[in-house]
Parts: sequence; C-alpha cells; structure tokens
Amino acid sequence: MTPSGSEPSGPAAGGPADDGEHEDGALAELGYKPELKRTLGNFHTFAAGISYISILTGTFQLFYFGVSHGGPAYWWSWPMVFCGQLMVALCFCELACRYPVAGSIYNWAKQLGGPHVGWLGGWMMLTASTVSLAAVALAYQVTLPQISSWFQVIGTGTGQTDAAANAVLLGTVLITFTTLVNAFGVKLMARINSAGVAIELVAAIVLILLLAAHTTRGPATALTGTFGKGQGQSLGYLGAFLTASLASAYVMYGFDTASSLGEESKDPARNAPRAILRALIASFLIGGLILLFALLAVPDLHNERLSVDGLQYVVLATLGSTVGQIVLWCVVIAITVCELAVHTAAIRLAFAMARDNNLPASSKLARVSPRFQTPVVPAVVIGLVGVAVLLINVNQPQIFSVITSIAIIMIYLAYLMVTLPMLVQRLRGRWTTRQGAFSLGKFGLPVNILAVLWGLAMSVNLAWPRAAVYNATGPQHWYLRWGAFLFIGVVALGGFAYYWFVQRHRTGVLASHAAEESDSGDAATPAP
Repeated sequence: MTPSGSEPSGPAAGGPADDGEHEDGALAELGYKPELKRTLGNFHTFAAGISYISILTGTFQLFYFGVSHGGPAYWWSWPMVFCGQLMVALCFCELACRYPVAGSIYNWAKQLGGPHVGWLGGWMMLTASTVSLAAVALAYQVTLPQISSWFQVIGTGTGQTDAAANAVLLGTVLITFTTLVNAFGVKLMARINSAGVAIELVAAIVLILLLAAHTTRGPATALTGTFGKGQGQSLGYLGAFLTASLASAYVMYGFDTASSLGEESKDPARNAPRAILRALIASFLIGGLILLFALLAVPDLHNERLSVDGLQYVVLATLGSTVGQIVLWCVVIAITVCELAVHTAAIRLAFAMARDNNLPASSKLARVSPRFQTPVVPAVVIGLVGVAVLLINVNQPQIFSVITSIAIIMIYLAYLMVTLPMLVQRLRGRWTTRQGAFSLGKFGLPVNILAVLWGLAMSVNLAWPRAAVYNATGPQHWYLRWGAFLFIGVVALGGFAYYWFVQRHRTGVLASHAAEESDSGDAATPAP
C-alpha cells in the first residue's frame, strides 16, 4: 500500500486541513454544502468503527452458536472471516479518502455504479441497519438477567414468552436512550461512545489476562476438538464448520461506520482509512484472544452450558461470580455503545439518501437541527421502526431470528454493491487514485477481486437454507428455511420497483442541501 502519484480527478484526498475548508471543498465537488458540524477527532472515528463491531457484544452473544455447531474448532472461522473482511476494508479505505461523505455505502455505490445501484445499496443497508438496531438491543436480555434477577421484569424467565417479552422491554429502553443521545448532537454521542469504547477495550484486555491465568489445557487440545459435529452431513465437518462460521461473520462488519461520519470528522480523508483498519485489526486480535483463552480456560469443554450460555457461562465458571459480574457489566456497556454506533450509522445513511431526495418525506428526513446540528427526524423515525421490529420477537422469536440473520446478509450484499462496481471500474481502467491518498497501488486489483469473491461466497453461506439457522426449533416451515431468499427478494425487488416507478423521477440533491454553485432555483438538482 503506497501513496499514488496519479493526478486527482475529483475531490482531493489526504493532507491535513486546518479549518475544514479542504474537506468542505471535497464535499462541494460531490454537490453538497457542509451542514454537519466537524467535531470528531481521530479516536472518535476509530471508536465509531470498533463500537459497531463491538467485540464484547458479538463474542458474548454468539460464542454459544459457534461451539454448538462446530465445536471448539470453530475458532478457526475467526481468522478466516478476518482475512475476507480485510480485503473489503482495504477497498473501503481507498474510497473513504476519495469520498469523505455521510452514508458511505450509499454514496460509494452511487459514485461507482450509478444512481440505481447506489439507491439499491443504500436501501438494503438502511433496512439491514434498522433490523440490526433491534437485534443488538436483544443482547441486553442475554446479559442483564444473568447479572441480577431484577432485570427479569416480565415473569420469572421460565415462562414460554417471558424472555422474549422482557427482551422487548429492555431493548425498547436501550433504543430510547440511543435515540435521545443521537438527537442531542454528534458531540454528545461521540463522548459517550468514546468513553464506552475505552471501557470496553480495557475490560477486554483484562478479561484476556484473567482467562489466560486460568488456562487448563493447551491450544492443540482445544482448537482441534470437533466433538463429532458434521457426522451424517454430506459435507462432513466442513458443513458444520461453515454453519459455525456464521458466529464470526455476524460480528466482523460495520467498520465502514468510521467513514460514514466523514462530514463530521476532522481531516476524514486521512483519519477514516486509518480508523477502518485499526477498528478491524484491533477487533480481530482482541476477539480472537478472548475466544481462544475462553476455550483454554473453561473447566469442562463438554459441559452443555457452553453451547447454551456461551461466554457468560465461561466467565462465571472460571472467574467466579464477583469478577464475572464486573465483566458482564462491561459487556452491558459494550452493548450500549454498539447500539449507539448502529443507530448513528443508520441516521447518517438515511440523511444521505434523503438529501438526494431518495426517500419519502426527504425534506424532513434531511433537515439538520440548527440547534444540535444533527438530523433529528431520522433519529426518531429509525428508533420507532427499531422498536416496531423488536415487537415481532414477542410471540414469533423464530421469525425474528430469521430476519436478524437476513439483515447480516443484506449488509454483506450492500458491501458487494460497492466492491463489485469498484472492480468493474478497475477492469475498465477508470479507477484513479489521488495524490498523497491511501492507495493499494499494484495490489488494488487482486485485493478487489478477493473482496468480491469473498462477499459472494459468504453471502451464499449466510443465506444457505439451514434448519439450524432459519428453523432451529418448532415445526419445520419451508418459508423459514428459505427466508433469506424470500425476504431479501421482497425487500430488493419491492424496494427497487418503488424506486424505479416513483422515486427515480424525483432523485436529485435537494436545493436546500446543494452546494452554492449548484442551481438552487429548482426543487432539486441532479445527483452527482
């Protein structure tokens, strides 16, 4: 990865800016005037990316799934997913310095593949982000009742719907909190998020050290145990491993959030690529060590609670109730800032699409509060939709788990709608880099090819109609097993039909958001 000597052919990237004029000029070249307040520094952008990935949230929420379907050897899916996502992240780094703009996935897809591809990528990412907001909120139920029974407000937790109903209650409280924080401005969000990330990182490192001090077996024993998983399957253990790998794939994404705050960051052309890579690499190292030492320290690898309660069981059984509960409180903080980051990213995406008049009621969704200098309406709307999605979990937890799994696939597909058009641009000789900007140089094409192949392969793996993922309990239904294809088909085809017949005729930068040199006499100017 070396700086390129190519001449600029668009908004410049790289190089420090003393007063934000450089970044605002790049924004003007994309057709927008600066409206969001630039207050975020280097650590803030890094914190946004790493809090979305949220190692403590993901590992504590999904460790049980990996072990139950792949045995301890599922750990190898962690470096596998990292290598694949690293290819995607490197492509995003080049784009982050070239287009330092809000709603990164939407705007990147639009710049690389045209307005139709951009809208579809943005629509799928926005839908997935809203569902993810509800899914992350459910993680409170996995952790808080294990800290104290006081958090099991509804019932005792033993009733058929007690856990699901209580999860909705706790999740609603969390979404209300993130809605209020985001509505009061990015500075407050950044302070809470950065403090939470600092606590999460310290807690994760302390947890690694504590687990390492309680190891009872070596890696050769723990990381080769398959526990007979895959027996009777046509692909043998490979099939079981691919299923278990979803526990890693469900965690290691969202690093693009660092670039989605580009219009509120100082010198985003330099800071965003660094933040993307640092967030992904730090998450890989810390998460991988937590999972490794958990497998080495757990008293009994064959205890069925390992496949039910996951890391929560490991922490309490290994470190004792007092230390274990302190760690679990840190997990609660991690869940909170993760939810905050997911909500923030969804707001910026909705704002970016609305600014291009690409959503219903765009003028209201794109309005920036003059007092808080943040889009307040999207914060409230996305929060309300997130709570509505949560309510599905009360009596239909199977359907909710299907929708949650599908949301992750849609994010991977949205990433593909960036990396694939980017590859087409490279193959056609239309991709140019910037003077002094982050560049993959001669490695750009092979990295881009690997990113596309990885995205395609993992999307298929995620969507594969497995009963273990899409119909784990209760009677078997074909529509649940094929839920990924059905739901994504409806969202993609239905959404694009709406865009094609209705929205595309309105698309264009709203006059109130257009750069000064744009024609502001019309309701909207053509989108860049």
